[in-house]
Amino acid sequence: MTADQEVSSRILTIPNTISLLRLALVPVFAVLIVRGNDEWALAVLAISGASDWLDGVLARRLDQVTKLGQMLDPAADRLFILVTLVGLAWRDVVPLWVLVVILLRDITLVCLLPVLTRHGYGPLPVSFVGKAATFALLYAFPLLLLAEAPGALGATASIIGWAFTGWGVGLYWLAGIQYIRQTRQLVAPRTDPQETAAG
Repeated sequence: MTADQEVSSRILTIPNTISLLRLALVPVFAVLIVRGNDEWALAVLAISGASDWLDGVLARRLDQVTKLGQMLDPAADRLFILVTLVGLAWRDVVPLWVLVVILLRDITLVCLLPVLTRHGYGPLPVSFVGKAATFALLYAFPLLLLAEAPGALGATASIIGWAFTGWGVGLYWLAGIQYIRQTRQLVAPRTDPQETAAG
């Protein structure tokens, strides 16, 4: 989104429809990954990734950037990350600590929402670091699924997948710390310059 683009309150837009369809794929993906249908699960992830890119491009090109879209897009990303992690942990593809670390960060951010709302603010916009973290994790999980394949393909996917996972988790928490600091700056009591001068 460019600086001069207006964020509207519209609901029925093409990008929002794409985001809603992507959200609808989450339970489909959950069933596929739990049942071990990895090929179809990977196909759904690919469709989700393409739609994530498409709705952003269309929102800017069609001047349809909306408040709803700004909430739906990261919500879909986080749901896919969560569902993938739960499914992979269920199948013992990833250790439980990876799921716990990601969940703790998201729970921390959820706890910030009442504080922001009480001070008249909405959810914080996704930062560059947050986008990079999501990008890394959404690449990591398909690779970890591919790591289940035998031979060189599985071994290579495992190495690259765990590298993306490490970077993703680190960036995910770095973004979380940035959101906490931003929240503190927004809600911190402002000192009147005149009072400061008088003191």
